[in-house]
Amino acid sequence: MGRLRRSRTHKGIRDIQRKYRTRQYMRDIDQIHDDIQPENAEKFAKPELDPDLPGMGQFYCIPCAKHHINKTSFDEHLRGKNHKKRLKVLKDAPYSQEEADRAAGLMPADKKAKKPKEEDMEVEKKAVA
Repeated sequence: MGRLRRSRTHKGIRDIQRKYRTRQYMRDIDQIHDDIQPENAEKFAKPELDPDLPGMGQFYCIPCAKHHINKTSFDEHLRGKNHKKRLKVLKDAPYSQEEADRAAGLMPADKKAKKPKEEDMEVEKKAVA
């Protein structure tokens, strides 16, 4: 008897792939970097009790953007490898739009490439000759 069906039957189903991708989504690094700034610190200093969040929203790790259910779970998280990795990533400043444009080889609209002057071209020709 042969095999009746193939394995991994959900391989090509797009909605299942998207469901898992969005469920595991965490906040982006630049969003978290904005949360860490001193002007936003008062938002996280005294959190409001929210029954929909784990631990009533009291145990929140700002760099990892995660809520924890109790103090011991939160303390274990602070000692963990994932938290330490996230802290190391957040030490660098996030990229700006100007840096992204430069990396892509694009120049801002107000800056144009300078054309070489004719005098400079003549000097180069004399130097080569």
